[in-house]
Order: sequence, then C-alpha cells, then structure tokens
Amino acid sequence: MTKDSGAEIRNRYFDTLFADEKLIWMGQNTNHIPAHPAVTQAMTASIAKGEYNAYAPPLGFESLRAAIVEDLGVPGRALVTEGGVNALATLVRTKVRAGDTFVTSDPTWKWPGLFATQQGAEVIELPIFGTGTGYKLTPEVLAASVDDRCALIYLVDPNNPLGTTYDADELAQFIEIAKSVGALLVHDCTYRDFAPDHVPAMRIDPVNAVCSVSFSKWLGLAGMRVGALVGAPELIDECAAYSNSVLGAGVVAQRGAEAGLRVKPEWMQTVRAINTANQQMIREAVAATDGLELLVWPSFANFLCIGTEAAGVTPEQLVEAYRQEGVMIRQGKYHTARFGGGFIKVSTTVPEDWASRFCTLLPAMMTKARGLSDVPALF
Repeated sequence: MTKDSGAEIRNRYFDTLFADEKLIWMGQNTNHIPAHPAVTQAMTASIAKGEYNAYAPPLGFESLRAAIVEDLGVPGRALVTEGGVNALATLVRTKVRAGDTFVTSDPTWKWPGLFATQQGAEVIELPIFGTGTGYKLTPEVLAASVDDRCALIYLVDPNNPLGTTYDADELAQFIEIAKSVGALLVHDCTYRDFAPDHVPAMRIDPVNAVCSVSFSKWLGLAGMRVGALVGAPELIDECAAYSNSVLGAGVVAQRGAEAGLRVKPEWMQTVRAINTANQQMIREAVAATDGLELLVWPSFANFLCIGTEAAGVTPEQLVEAYRQEGVMIRQGKYHTARFGGGFIKVSTTVPEDWASRFCTLLPAMMTKARGLSDVPALF
C-alpha cells in the first residue's frame, strides 16, 4: 500500500474541517462577517447572466484594475490574480533566480519564501519576535543583512501573525536600503485596512516598491480567490509574462471584488467595529487566564497573537483541544519554526458569538490541552 504524502494528509485535514458546517473558523484570518448585500448581489447577478462561461481578460477587468489602484491611492497598474498568494508567486517567478537572496522577517507569512526557495534562492529570515525589537523589523538589521545578491525584500505589513505595522518613515528607510543593493521592496498590504494611517510603500516610491493586495481578509472572498499585484507599468508588463492567470482570474470573484470596493467605506466601518469588539473581548479573556499573554496590543490586523510559553501547554495542544470543540485556531509553527512553539493566533473578523464561544471555552480548553498527549499533525 502506498503511504500517503504530506500533501494528501494536509488536504484531508482541511477537507475534514470544511465538511463541518458548524465549524468556527478563527485560524486563517478569513472574514466571516455576513457579506454586504451589494457584493452577493453582484456575484449572483454574474452567475445568473452566465458570465462564468467566458474567460476574463488576462490582467483583470479594466474597471476592477482601475478601482484597485484608486483604492490603494498609488500610481501604477494592477495585475488581478487568483488571490494575493498568486500575485506574490508571480512576482517571485518574475524577479528571483538561483543564487539570489530573498530577505524577510521571522515570523512572516511563509509562502513567498517557499516560492523563492523553489526558484533556487537563499531565504534570509531576520528575527523580529520579542520586545527588544518591538516585534518589528528595524532598518539597521535589514541594512546589515542585504547585499547585491538580494532580489526581493518581503514585508507583510501589518505583520502576519504579529499584528505590528510600519510608518512612512520606516518604509522610506526600507526602500532606500532596497535601492542601495538593486532590490525591490515587496509590500504585502493584505491587512492594511485594519491599520489606521497605513501607507502603501508605492506612495513613497512607485518604482522601487511593489504592493500586493487581497480580497480575502477585509471583504471575505477567501474562497473566491481574488487579489492583485500593483506596481509600476513596466513591472506589471514584466510580471504578466510569468503569470499563471493567462486566462484571467475568476469572473464571478472579480465582480464581487469590484462591488466590494464601491461600498468599502461603509462596509469597513462595520467590519472594524466588530473586529475591535471581538479583540477586546478576547483580550479580557486572555488577561484572566494564567500563563497566557497578548504579545502585541493593539493588533493592527484582524487577529491576535497570544503567547503560551508560561501556560504549561503547547500551542499544538491548545489548537487540538479547540478543534475537538469545533473551533479552528492556529499554532505558531505554521508561521515560524524558530518561534512558533510559544504562541497561537486567533482571527477576529468573525461573528460576535464565535468570539464569545472562544472566550467561554478558554478555561476548559487550557485544562483539556494539558491532558492531550497525542496531538495529530496540524497545518
């Protein structure tokens, strides 16, 4: 009998989660707040018209491309992709070659580094986990870690999983460091809508910085798979030659994304209010639990990073305890092998009763987790 690969085991894990219609999703930063009616109407109208029978333009609908650039408030053009991850994969394929370096923080969102490794690059992860750095990358550390081999400097801001963010002055320094070695600053803006006064790096330098965006987190279109890469026209032309989206991103998803941008100011008031209330509720529950601590407060994203090192439980034990109660949260090692043994991450753009359920269960889950000795593989 053929032994199942890690990919097969991972797929079954998520298939089982997805099959649970009552599952509380609080581990992937996805938005489960009921959608704005304009978004669902746009998608159902597209389906009713049978628009999905045809391919979309390869770079995305022109109206959506323009709306994305306008929303970001930068000069440049957009390449619409199947989710933000595809945007980043396209950029890495375009700019990274064997022998290059790809520099990022640790922790970070892990997939762009994996794509760089597949290209034959050396991935350099700069540790930012701890109060000594304020859980942030500093210009001094970055400058000491790049040379002319560096192709891309990847910054997810606000940071996933920490929730820290960078101001315009810090970004300007990062861009100057990138320019000094001929690299490009990649500003992953997936969570920017949860950070007041967030500045996309392309507003500072539209040539030496590039931005990626996603509609999974603020709009809740994770399963629809729509995102974009926004950069200088020459860069977008270059990336188009390496894009897997040669037949365009999903038509229905793009219609939903464009509708979302039209109602974004109204919609995000609702989302931010729910997110803030949920985070405060969880903050109070964590403060009342021995051994747990919020590592970053406030979080400028739609999740919280909760330290577990003093709690007498592992993140994996706690994740599995909650999973058995129908709640998905995420262990730190999903993001970082070096620091992942010390925290869990909990998403907060969810209905209030979901957040309440997490908090109500917390004391019992701590007890249950301490008794778990056989935790299955987690992803």
